[in-house]
Amino acid sequence: MKHPLHWQGITRDGKRIAGITKRWFRTTLSAILVVYLVLAIFLILIIRNYYYDAVDLKLNSQFTGMVNSYFSQDRGSRSFEDLAQDYIRSYNQKDKVEVWAIDQNGKVVESSGGFAVDPTEIPDYEEALRSPSRSGTFTGRDDNGEKIKAATFLVNSDGQSKCAIRYIISLKEIDKQLLIIVAMMLLFYLILILLVIISGIYFTDSIVAPVNQMKDVTKRIAQGDMNARIEPQEYNDEISDLAENINLMAEEVGSTDKMKNDFISTVSHEMKTPLTAIKGWAETLMATDSSDPALTKRGLEVIVDETTRLTGVVNDLLDLSKIANGRLTLKYEKIDYLAELDQTIYMFKDRSMREGISLSYNVPNIPTPAEGDPDRIDQVFVNILDNAFKYTDQGGKITVYAEEIPPVEEGGKAQLKIFVEDTGCGISEEDLPRIRKKFYKSNISVSGSGIGLAVVDEIVKMHGGNMDIQSELGVGTCVILTFPVDYVRINDLAVPEDTDGAPAAT
Repeated sequence: MKHPLHWQGITRDGKRIAGITKRWFRTTLSAILVVYLVLAIFLILIIRNYYYDAVDLKLNSQFTGMVNSYFSQDRGSRSFEDLAQDYIRSYNQKDKVEVWAIDQNGKVVESSGGFAVDPTEIPDYEEALRSPSRSGTFTGRDDNGEKIKAATFLVNSDGQSKCAIRYIISLKEIDKQLLIIVAMMLLFYLILILLVIISGIYFTDSIVAPVNQMKDVTKRIAQGDMNARIEPQEYNDEISDLAENINLMAEEVGSTDKMKNDFISTVSHEMKTPLTAIKGWAETLMATDSSDPALTKRGLEVIVDETTRLTGVVNDLLDLSKIANGRLTLKYEKIDYLAELDQTIYMFKDRSMREGISLSYNVPNIPTPAEGDPDRIDQVFVNILDNAFKYTDQGGKITVYAEEIPPVEEGGKAQLKIFVEDTGCGISEEDLPRIRKKFYKSNISVSGSGIGLAVVDEIVKMHGGNMDIQSELGVGTCVILTFPVDYVRINDLAVPEDTDGAPAAT
């Protein structure tokens, strides 16, 4: 299986990514990009606010009531500058927090840094002067351009003094930590994208490669290569099921194609044989003395029989064409299925005697009215009995019987079951599921087009019925026809009469 090496649009075989793979990159990666960016921004804001809130808490914790009282006590003649100098010298967090002392005039008179400070403005001090809480905060950059966070608290509780203590914390290290976190998140994002791309390429290729193989195989099948097959798939999933179905389709198409070819050969033979006989007897009659009535009669009988046989093949072909095009129509009228069956059995009595096959007929003497096409129903019965005779050897037996099953609900339809059993060659278990397919013949040594049962099955279905075939190779076959009929209540039914159509000749 080929796997793309580069996700930037080039695969291993040099072709650009397209189709399913391209759609995957466009949709999946776009979704991941948007989701991750939104999530990253959200997390960065949370982390930033956490650090900044911690700084606010630390600044606010620096100024307590003790510090305020320290500057408010009467310490004799000591000035605010002296008190601020002592406080800042004793302040033990000068390495983390810078402290300023601001006098009445807003000037910085003392700094924990030890250097003179002359800021252009102190926004938090101005805010503290205006605020009822006598405090103010500021986040921004100082005169040196360094990002800071500051908090100013006015001292003396009398509310008149403008002296203040200002605490300043640099945000440089915090922003540096935030930058490291952003870099780590970006690195994680790149690794995630890389993993998604690699896994996505292998995943899409596990779909695209079999699909391309299926495309090639189906193209070969369409071009007539019925031996083309898709290789077994690595995973047991929908792609594997599709591959199996395509292989099964190819087998069915190949089987149908073979049956079609056999059908053409069979039909050609079926048509050639009667045409040869007709031509031969026509030429014989033309070349011989017409005064021989026996020869003339024999020749005309052969011509009529072979013409009838040829007409049957043509009619089967026409019916098959109508079924394929959905143009097979029925002329419905009131009929009796068993009455139609009686007529068909009568037609086969002579054949029974001629071929030495016993024909047993046993049906109940009851009416079985229904809406149907009598000609098509006759076609069904003739075809089923004709097949039974074709596949039954001399000395065999064909049994026809029927039964009616009353309706389950009042006013419903009864079910008429007609059984046609023979002691012929039977059908193998492998051939039985395909016996009703077009062109299929389980025994090619017997004459016939192979489409009669397909036409019969369609006619039975159009009458709301069902045809079931049970068979065992070397034992015989039973065809069961089921039709819905109107249920007629008769108190005194006639005793069924068992009529042996014609005992086998000995």
